Amino acid sequence: MTENTLSKTIKVEEENLACSMGSGSLMVLATPAVVALMENAAAELAQKVLDNEELTTVGTMISIEHTSPTPVGAEVTATAVLKENDGRIFHFEVFASDKKGEIAKGTHTRVSVKAVKFQNKADSKFDD
Repeated sequence: MTENTLSKTIKVEEENLACSMGSGSLMVLATPAVVALMENAAAELAQKVLDNEELTTVGTMISIEHTSPTPVGAEVTATAVLKENDGRIFHFEVFASDKKGEIAKGTHTRVSVKAVKFQNKADSKFDD
């Protein structure tokens, strides 16, 4: 693993299933769960690159193809590869696999923000 790559692994549990998340009716890993795992890997990697407690990143775009089902009990690993960092913008390739091979792939973009300022903006959004 290089410094521009980070992987995260989960065991597929009931709460990760399409029938539990409302994204389908089957007992297979839900696409939203795959997306969350990929985004988690990218967010952690971006934070390491930032190395600044006042900054964080927010996801602004994700596009994936979820091409293979994974049953409950299986382990899934998502890997984020930082392909480009243009100042505040982070571009990733993301992949997910189980023991039988690749199950999803795509791209993800994150933007660095000042954490407190961003949170305050969100918290005050509906103030009267």
